[in-house]
Amino acid sequence: MGMPAVQLPEFWTAEMVRAIPDDGCRHETVHGELLVSPSARVWHHVVVHRLTRMLDDFLRREPAGMVLDQASDISWGADTLVQPDIFVAPIEELATLDWANVRGLLLVVEVLSPSSVRSDRFAKRRLYQEVGIPLYWIVDADAHHVECWTPNAITPTIERERLTWHPSGASAPCSIALASLFAPL
Repeated sequence: MGMPAVQLPEFWTAEMVRAIPDDGCRHETVHGELLVSPSARVWHHVVVHRLTRMLDDFLRREPAGMVLDQASDISWGADTLVQPDIFVAPIEELATLDWANVRGLLLVVEVLSPSSVRSDRFAKRRLYQEVGIPLYWIVDADAHHVECWTPNAITPTIERERLTWHPSGASAPCSIALASLFAPL
């Protein structure tokens, strides 16, 4: 005799997602839709680490924000809770040490995994555009390119050689060679 099926809610709130026991997966909700991603591949972690380091190097020279790449608790309402792979937030928001105050993200980055393609390209992209994230990078580490989305974009700009980001307050732009980001180990 099999186990009875567990009836999952059709609409998830941020509080419901926060109450899910740790099972090694990433749990998020966008407009009430539950998004679940298993542990990422090694290549995903390598690219996240490299890009975080590159952004951190830039932000040490140009203190326009702070980059983080660990589990977070970003929410813009009761039906949203996301954990971007990488994001840059204003220092004054992070200085409160309260996730509830971290909402004005300056840059969001998601590195695609086989299980996250749909949510990163559609549900999360639309959310980031709705809340006015100035720049959203979708990194395709296997194809060695990055989709660049802005709030009003209907289609992304595809970058294959270099990423450029010039946040407000920085005297010079951040420039990242994709050959370095995607270099073999």
